[in-house]
Amino acid sequence: MALSRNRKRRAEVLERPEYGWIWKPLLTLVIVYLVVCIGLGIWWSQRPGDIVTVDAADTPSPVRGVATVTALEGVVETLLDKPGGLLSNDVFPPGVWLDNMPSWEGGVLDQARVMAAALPDLSGQAPAALEDAQAALNADRGDWLYPGAERRYAKAVGALQGYQDALDQSTVSGFVGDGKPLAAWLNASARHFQRQTQHLLANVDDPDALRELGVSDAELPEATPWFRIDNVFYTARGEAWGFTQLLRATRRDYADLIASADAGELWERLIAELELAQRRVWSPVILNGSGFGLFANHSLVLANHTQAISELARSLAQRVQEVTVSRPEPTPAKAADPQAAGEEAAGQAAPGQGTPAPAGAQGSEASAPSSTTPDAATPQATEKTGDH
Repeated sequence: MALSRNRKRRAEVLERPEYGWIWKPLLTLVIVYLVVCIGLGIWWSQRPGDIVTVDAADTPSPVRGVATVTALEGVVETLLDKPGGLLSNDVFPPGVWLDNMPSWEGGVLDQARVMAAALPDLSGQAPAALEDAQAALNADRGDWLYPGAERRYAKAVGALQGYQDALDQSTVSGFVGDGKPLAAWLNASARHFQRQTQHLLANVDDPDALRELGVSDAELPEATPWFRIDNVFYTARGEAWGFTQLLRATRRDYADLIASADAGELWERLIAELELAQRRVWSPVILNGSGFGLFANHSLVLANHTQAISELARSLAQRVQEVTVSRPEPTPAKAADPQAAGEEAAGQAAPGQGTPAPAGAQGSEASAPSSTTPDAATPQATEKTGDH
């Protein structure tokens, strides 16, 4: 009885006017804050769209290397400008509560670093802009102290933009037409996806399924804790998204080399496999079921795709490795049109205009018969004027 009276007394105290205005508004603010954080978390966790569309990938690049550098620049900008910005180094809610999107960012960043490391070999030179971009991208994505990861990645975007402008203005030569650097980049990406396959299979708690794939427990890394299964899954999907954008861009830059290697169909198969690996997940959580049970095993499905991606990338590397095409010459900003120049000269040399022939033309025509008609002389004057 005494205990119930104490509880009733405390409730009455809280209901008094001097206390009632404190906890009710405070509770309302907390509820509103949680609802806003949940909404922002759902919005920020949406995967960004493609930056290199299928139609754009089918258009050859005017200067070899422009499309690849632009795509890498766009991939890094996506990490910075997507809803919520870079979440990997957030220390406040709701970003600090999210783990799927930061894992996805880590996968995208891994592919960006692989391409940044390959750019000097692809370009056949080592300009300072590419070295600065590679150094900036190697910064820890979880660094939030000044200068944070965002500032360093923005520096990489600036360096890539400067190199892209140099390519557009033909102040530096385009990428080399040798297939060896392209094959080295494909092999490096293949190794990344092979490693992701191993991590995804480590999520699978089904020895029978692993044996069906020809994988022994001894070949796998340490089993993934249950609370990190979704992190491994979204890291692999981030690598697939980043590789897709860069692969479409390199197809623009190396269209002639791919055609010479007869690798167009293989290239399309690799892009199709990457798109399959990024299909929408309808489950609110990453499931880790087994066999034909009630629940699917998302890690096992994605591991099949990453394994196929790794094998296709290696096959592509072997196909293009020994192929070499000539480096295209930069197109001048303005080129003279010979036909237009000839027509303009013909108009100037038309009869009745009294336009004197150039000195060189007069000398060369000194031995010509004086009975030449104006209609017959016009083409000669046009040709001589155009030559002069």
